[in-house]
Amino acid sequence: MPVTAKLSRKFYETFGEDVTNELVEWFNSVDATYRNDLRELNELNFGRFDAKLEQRLAELDARWVARFGTVDGRFVGFDAKLEQRLAELKSDLVKWMFAFWAPTALAVVALLFRK
Repeated sequence: MPVTAKLSRKFYETFGEDVTNELVEWFNSVDATYRNDLRELNELNFGRFDAKLEQRLAELDARWVARFGTVDGRFVGFDAKLEQRLAELKSDLVKWMFAFWAPTALAVVALLFRK
């Protein structure tokens, strides 16, 4: 939204309509030039900022991928150990079940044949 320069009536009366209008047009053209320069500078700065941000996000993403890879590797090792321990626990449970239920089954069978 351009801002038009406006001068006082006394300025117009002192220097005349033509000179004052020319000065106002010059102010407006300088203002427009500075606005365009500022817009271009802002676009360049934003482009650089966007490129740096994209680069940093890519680096951060690569670091997260590396960290998650490390964590995944640890979980694979943990999973293998957990499976091994569960298998050992299962075999221990089967042994204890046999140790407790075998005498019970023998006692039940003995009671059946006793009658």
